[in-house]
Amino acid sequence: MAAADDGDSDRCRVYLITPPALDPVPFADLLAAALDADDVAAVQLRLKQVSDETWLRAIDALMPVCQARGVALLLNDRVDLVKRTGCDGAHVGQDDMPAQQARRLLGPDLTLGVTCKGSRDLAMQAGEDGADYVAFGAFHPSNTKTVTNLLDPEILRWWSEMIELPSCAIGGITAENCAPLVQAGADFLAVVGCVWNHPDGPAAGVKALNAAIRQA
Repeated sequence: MAAADDGDSDRCRVYLITPPALDPVPFADLLAAALDADDVAAVQLRLKQVSDETWLRAIDALMPVCQARGVALLLNDRVDLVKRTGCDGAHVGQDDMPAQQARRLLGPDLTLGVTCKGSRDLAMQAGEDGADYVAFGAFHPSNTKTVTNLLDPEILRWWSEMIELPSCAIGGITAENCAPLVQAGADFLAVVGCVWNHPDGPAAGVKALNAAIRQA
């Protein structure tokens, strides 16, 4: 999962997270439209409190869409399913499988992302444990998670100046509010609602976010 696109080493990219509930077959068409609209670096499949069968059905529907477009498909929390299904990697939070254990299960070549909230220490530890990127957030109120403390984009600036490992900003990000995060050095913007809930559809959401990134 590269931080740059089209030869631009400073290019921030869209990191698309699936909505918390989805019907895999019709959703695959929505995902295809979103990925065809403009640049997307990765898709994270995030399903909460569902069976393994539901996970596998979603992966079967969505993985061909991502792979056909060269977009990484990462699984939220479910490191155990990555190699079994042929996905590109996983993302773990601080309350999930430890990053060091996740890296051992994934091996050296698959992508591992780690949630670090607003902690520089956790982010540096994640890097030592084998993370390929660290996620900071939330920067804005979110409809998908309860947010108690909002972060200052300065943490992204500090990270980008001190550490080579890519950073991902998350939490209530939209085309309207993303500019400070891009300017602070975020390599990826992880988004949910601004794409899937866009009034003109997810393709328009992806286009709008990429346009805002380019203008930032």
